[in-house]
Amino acid sequence: MQTVLRPLDYVAIGLALSVTILSAVLVYAGTGAYDRVIIKGAGEHWVFPQGAAELIRVAGPLGDTVVELRDHTVRILASPCVNQTCVAAGAIHSHGQWIACLPNQVLVSIQRGTNSGPTPQGTELDGAAW
Repeated sequence: MQTVLRPLDYVAIGLALSVTILSAVLVYAGTGAYDRVIIKGAGEHWVFPQGAAELIRVAGPLGDTVVELRDHTVRILASPCVNQTCVAAGAIHSHGQWIACLPNQVLVSIQRGTNSGPTPQGTELDGAAW
């Protein structure tokens, strides 16, 4: 006994293959998302890719807070505040984490961005920030 495929069988096979290929592309091609470091202080802000290696001095009402980006981590190295909680917080490395020096009005955070589409106002990567 020989099995004969009907026209709708070919449509079902084609549809199944299309869904499988589309799923593989969506899963393995990536979304273009990346993490970026946003540093805000005293009316200024900087945006860096998380993999950047930088040492930034952020001016605040008490003096300069020194922020270090290295090895995909970010930390506050030094700050003129009294209790040094921001320095003791150590390094952050994941989306959603943040460090703040409240007395010196400095905020450091890691946020998720994408390579396409709109970004929050003032958080896009550009020549001035990098």
